[in-house]
Amino acid sequence: MNETTIIVRAAALQTEARLGDVAANLADCERLAERAVSEGASWVVLPEFFSTGIGYLPALSAEAPGLDGEPTRLLEDLAARHGIHVGGSTLVRDADGEVRNAFLLFGPHGLVGRHDKDLPTMWESALYTGGHDPGRFDVEGTTVGVALCWELMRSQTVARLGGEVDLVVGGSGWWSMPEWPLLAGAERRNHARATAAPATFARYVGAPVVHAAHAGRVECGFLGTPLRYRGRLEGGAQVCDAGGQVLAYRDRDQGEGIVVADVALGRTTPTYASDRFWLQRRGAVAAAAWQFHNRVGRRSYARAQARRKVVAR
Repeated sequence: MNETTIIVRAAALQTEARLGDVAANLADCERLAERAVSEGASWVVLPEFFSTGIGYLPALSAEAPGLDGEPTRLLEDLAARHGIHVGGSTLVRDADGEVRNAFLLFGPHGLVGRHDKDLPTMWESALYTGGHDPGRFDVEGTTVGVALCWELMRSQTVARLGGEVDLVVGGSGWWSMPEWPLLAGAERRNHARATAAPATFARYVGAPVVHAAHAGRVECGFLGTPLRYRGRLEGGAQVCDAGGQVLAYRDRDQGEGIVVADVALGRTTPTYASDRFWLQRRGAVAAAAWQFHNRVGRRSYARAQARRKVVAR
């Protein structure tokens, strides 16, 4: 470590969101962020879907606020009030009428940057459309990249961030396999994959990662079927250095809380990610769900958008 290395105290939140209860979820995030600030954090990262939680609930999309909605105002207020950098992702309905999963990073003087998650994951495809931005922001000479959930799993994310950023921030709303007896083994592998993804990605991209997460249980519709989904969120909020060493970690069984660690900003030589689409193998069940839910979800989202345009006329 050289004399010019910048060390920051970073915190990642782990929440137990109530699906669709925006007021309660924002209150929880504010409380946990305040705790992180009290422990000296100058960078605070909220999970993906911090305002709503995640599950197949069409109302999450139908009721998505504009960019100036309450979730955005919470981030802006926390950053200004405490003089920190704070970010998280929330569903936003943009001026073009499309809903996107937008990670917003605020600093003490306002919005630093926005990244829209590139590919919705499974039933997320019914809730929003993907983005195309590089997800890199300049923060006073430090380049910050954003990666959300399964973006941590794909080589195309390494291609846009590898060797280009000094810090990666983001979070996940990674859910478990349904609680069916025959899937117990697949779920053990799914949980291991989810909680290893941030540190694995840090090694690939050559930069430290601050990763927020959801824990707790979730029940919702099961897109494309008459079944109900019952499961849990995988947790695993963590802070990792550029070599993939986990500096602070919170397991899903520990529930809501924060992890805090001092981390050195800066980039190292990224690891070649190969020409595989996925950085980790997903397993047969996840691969099948990805194909089925993405296809059904895109159709569902398109129908909802068409209905909205008819009503708006």
